[in-house]
Amino acid sequence: MGAAVTLTAWPHAEHSRFVDVRPHHWHVQEMGQGDTVLLLHGASGSTHSWRDVMTDLARDHHVVAIDLPGHGQTRLGSRHRSSLPLMAQDVQSLLDHEGWQPRAILAHSAGAALGLRILQAAGADTPLIAVNPALTPFKGLAGVLFPIAARFVALSPVMAKMIKRRMSGPGQVVSLMETTGSRISPEGLNLYAKLFRSDAHLDGTLLMMAQWKLDGLVSDLPKISVPCTFLVGKNDKAVPPSSVRDSARKMPHATVVEHDGYGHLLHEEAPGLVADQLRAELRK
Repeated sequence: MGAAVTLTAWPHAEHSRFVDVRPHHWHVQEMGQGDTVLLLHGASGSTHSWRDVMTDLARDHHVVAIDLPGHGQTRLGSRHRSSLPLMAQDVQSLLDHEGWQPRAILAHSAGAALGLRILQAAGADTPLIAVNPALTPFKGLAGVLFPIAARFVALSPVMAKMIKRRMSGPGQVVSLMETTGSRISPEGLNLYAKLFRSDAHLDGTLLMMAQWKLDGLVSDLPKISVPCTFLVGKNDKAVPPSSVRDSARKMPHATVVEHDGYGHLLHEEAPGLVADQLRAELRK
């Protein structure tokens, strides 16, 4: 596949560096001083989605954002470690290598499932603040066919290139963003367009979708004692707000805070709101 997204004109490029922790070549961004907050994006995202949240939080925190394996500028070292449990292990290895001990994890969508598994394994009372968390599988036949289709495409370079051409075509990014229920800036649209033109990013996203299974997490929800706050955009068209409420009801220490007028990319639409919510949780 093609090269990963380059740092040219990428948000906060001056705060970027690369770390080799087996099996991946990680792209990380750090800024600010104080307690560490780890930011985890969702499937098909990258550090760019936190660009405004980072500058806000960096006023009083040490902020760490990473590109997940195969996403953005993190280069995959293995095509067989994009499942939830293995990705959680690999992110923890990166945290251990760098000596990062997050005071909180702020995650978006599929990144919330990853954050839960990391914190559950650590056994600490570190809170998770999750934006529109994707904690449940697709319902019905789509839940079976979608991973199979992603696996097929991920293994087929020809199919992957066809999808890349379609996703990077004129107007496709705007159409895709409309399916999230969010309205983001022209800068944000341009950054997603750059991501979707990257063969490596597309490959990593498809591998994650193909290997991502949430059944085990769903069955574990009643046993997960991680303190959680779920921030929900009521206009989210990607992760139904009802599914987030259902997940929270199963968990012993989860609360849901809903916000009118925002969609799946709530953290890009209202970064100050998300940053302030995290501060409020840490003051408890």
